[in-house]
Amino acid sequence: MSTSAEPEWLNPQEMAAWLGYVELSTRLTGQLNAALKAEGNITFDDYEVLVHLSQTPDHRLRMTELADILMHSRSRSTQRVDRLVKRGLVVREKCEDDGRGTWAVLTAEGMATIERLAPGHLQAVRERFIDHLTGDDLATWTALTDRVNKHLRER
Repeated sequence: MSTSAEPEWLNPQEMAAWLGYVELSTRLTGQLNAALKAEGNITFDDYEVLVHLSQTPDHRLRMTELADILMHSRSRSTQRVDRLVKRGLVVREKCEDDGRGTWAVLTAEGMATIERLAPGHLQAVRERFIDHLTGDDLATWTALTDRVNKHLRER
């Protein structure tokens, strides 16, 4: 991308859409983070790791796969897992078929944490987001985010 050409400035409608998205993303994530901290003394980021691990059949992911899912660098993902290991919510296990690989594995305490926090978290998601959209809105939202995410994945 060249920076020498004059940028194509956003028109008022585009600017409103962009700033609306930025505000929504920032406010929603901040409020969900605050609710999780208040209820379970866990950050939204750490909760996200637990959710991904809880959704696999054996509650484990290779660290590299987890980093890809979280869209973080390997070191940032390692730091996130380190916090959860210290709390006893996740353990690391060596991959038996690959001596260089490591699994992040949800512990029983980690699963209990998800089970305890999920109802409140889902209620917060509903109250702050889902309940403000109609079925048609949700279908449109999903189509739009799928389209943009598909483009971003291809970059």
